[in-house]
Amino acid sequence: MIVAGNADIGWDRKRKNWIVTIHVGEQVIKRPPDQPVSANAGDDLLRAAAIATARDDGYEVRPESVHVLRL
Repeated sequence: MIVAGNADIGWDRKRKNWIVTIHVGEQVIKRPPDQPVSANAGDDLLRAAAIATARDDGYEVRPESVHVLRL
């Protein structure tokens, strides 16, 4: 697995879905979580969804490096 520097998960108002952004060096990968996540989900659930999404794409992300972006 490739170790990612960090990841963000934020709500996309247009798509009405969470989007995981994985940062690997200068590369940025954006993916929706594989499993549906409620718009008002807690931070722990969102971090777990971001980590699972990154893992499914072959990236390892530490839980402390996942940032939840809420507007």
